[in-house]
Amino acid sequence: MADTATKSTAQAAPKAEKAAKAAASSSSKPKTMEELFAQSNYTLKVPRRGASVTGTITGKQRKALLIDIGAKTEGVVSEKEFEVAADYIGNLKVGDKIDAIVISIENDRGQVMLSLKQAAMDAKWDYFAEIMKKDEVMDAKGVEVNKGGLIVIVNGVRGFVPSSQFGKHLVGQINRLKGETLKVKAIEVDREKNRLIFSERHVSEEKELAQRAQALQSVKVGEIYEGSVSGVMHFGLFVTVEVPLTEAEDSGKGSVEGLVHISEISWEKVNNPKDYHKVSDRVKVRVLGVDEATGKLNLSLKQLTDDPWKEISARYSVGTTFTGIVSRIESFGVFVNVEPGVDGLIHSSKLSPDSQLKKGEEVTVTVESVDPDQRRMSLSMVLTEVPVGYK
Repeated sequence: MADTATKSTAQAAPKAEKAAKAAASSSSKPKTMEELFAQSNYTLKVPRRGASVTGTITGKQRKALLIDIGAKTEGVVSEKEFEVAADYIGNLKVGDKIDAIVISIENDRGQVMLSLKQAAMDAKWDYFAEIMKKDEVMDAKGVEVNKGGLIVIVNGVRGFVPSSQFGKHLVGQINRLKGETLKVKAIEVDREKNRLIFSERHVSEEKELAQRAQALQSVKVGEIYEGSVSGVMHFGLFVTVEVPLTEAEDSGKGSVEGLVHISEISWEKVNNPKDYHKVSDRVKVRVLGVDEATGKLNLSLKQLTDDPWKEISARYSVGTTFTGIVSRIESFGVFVNVEPGVDGLIHSSKLSPDSQLKKGEEVTVTVESVDPDQRRMSLSMVLTEVPVGYK
């Protein structure tokens, strides 16, 4: 009888343990959504309108995109928002992680409405930055002409081609480019300033620009180069300088444009650069510097000769008398040309009230003082006639 009781107890033990486990298992099963999330370590996100969220694409349909953003329902990009970012969405696939903006926390189906417009635009900027880095050629369609150049559409985005970025073959023809497609390269991609600048000449004149860049690297400050006057302006002369290339392929020289400022044309006072040179004149110039921002040279014509004021004191000491030419007349006195690049002043206080000097007239003067550092020479008239009343 005792053996039977012991056997019965042994058989009941596993059953009790099993029942206890079942009871424990039953009690551990989540009875609410909150308990389910708690057990799965899943964090439920409650999106806010205008918030930026990151999610995983779970479904891609013809005109809708489903995204798991950790909310109680999936987020969806559909209708107008889908069309706005259609090109960007076309490259996405299920499983991709993307960023989106919440535009509505619930539609009629309880779904969170999302926009990929910002993500698509960010992707566009990244695309153009990469294209510029690779120096690739793109198609641009002209849509509007303004005084600064041509507004274009490139890969669905508006950009700008400045007038200075068209090749020589299109000079004066920009107005005809509206509606036309042209080849361009990106030369400035600035997301913060919303600037997308393209160049046509970087395509049509690619070889010339490459040669120009090489020539610019070969230029030596202080060296003398030969070139041709390419433009005459009121502020100076533009000169296209010929520079020997260190690693030339087709030609031994490259061309770089530079400016001879009006103050660097001559040691004498220059009123108008056209009085000295005209377009196509061959000239020699000295390089004063390189403007890294514009890629142009700062040039000088007058630096090819010595500064006449440098040794002026030795040639015209105080008391020296000589004959010069009246170069200009001012209210405070008369300037007399001593030699090319050097003018002396006869102050009005040293002129006779009856003096009627004219520009170009010869006068005999005496040097009263010389200041080479200030580039000044003071003169006085030499009397050539006996003053009235002299005894």
